[in-house]
Amino acid sequence: MKRENERLLTQYTLMNKDLDNMSKVLKDIQYRDDNIYRVIFEAEPIPASVRKAGFGGINRYSQLESMDNADLVISTARKLDVLTKQIYIQSKSYDDVMKMALNKEKMLASLPSIMPVSNKDLKRTASGWGYRIHPIYKIRKFHYGMDFSAPTGTEVFATGSGVVKWIRRSKIGYGNHILISHGYGFETEYAHLSAFNVKPGQKVKRGDVIGFVGSTGTSTAPHLHYEVHKNGKKVNPQNYYFLDLSPQEYEKMIEISSNMGQSFD
Repeated sequence: MKRENERLLTQYTLMNKDLDNMSKVLKDIQYRDDNIYRVIFEAEPIPASVRKAGFGGINRYSQLESMDNADLVISTARKLDVLTKQIYIQSKSYDDVMKMALNKEKMLASLPSIMPVSNKDLKRTASGWGYRIHPIYKIRKFHYGMDFSAPTGTEVFATGSGVVKWIRRSKIGYGNHILISHGYGFETEYAHLSAFNVKPGQKVKRGDVIGFVGSTGTSTAPHLHYEVHKNGKKVNPQNYYFLDLSPQEYEKMIEISSNMGQSFD
């Protein structure tokens, strides 16, 4: 019995080492899941509180406390339980990633990824994201979008596939403007239009003409004010032209938009 106990003790010690190694492998998988796979699909990582959540309720290991070498046995059982739960959570996460992968084509079609007006020579690039002098109030004010100067009547394109959430007419502020919901947390807004070419609830595809450039609302000249919203927050539109511009064109556009000291609205 003594030799048998020694063998069992050795086996438990080896099992603990194996569990530690498995835990290290799982941590690497979890890291790649949160920081690579989910980043690719722009999904939020699984909170650490969920991955590391313990087991509630009664003492799960009370029946082991009377055994010889109880600390080692309980430690092994606890590691096995934690590892089993984390593997289950990871398997569910991979199910989600698989669904996102299958939905990738639809997501890519929905993401705003072109400029909202024809701007091949970049000459229509005007004021960009950041602090600018307001053209009417002449005060320093943050410009939450990008302006494209163009003649009245110039076609305005949907920058990604989605559904027209609403269209609004106004003599102040953004004037006549459109909001498109693309799903996946993205919305785009097109302001100061002279006319609309869509209706609320209408489905649109990237490149569809949704309206025409104007100077309605608080605007000093014909132009399009364009915004990208992600998860309810306004973000810099210049990060979402990757289907339109080469790296060299992108750098040139940034330079042009940054040099503009005053916005159009």
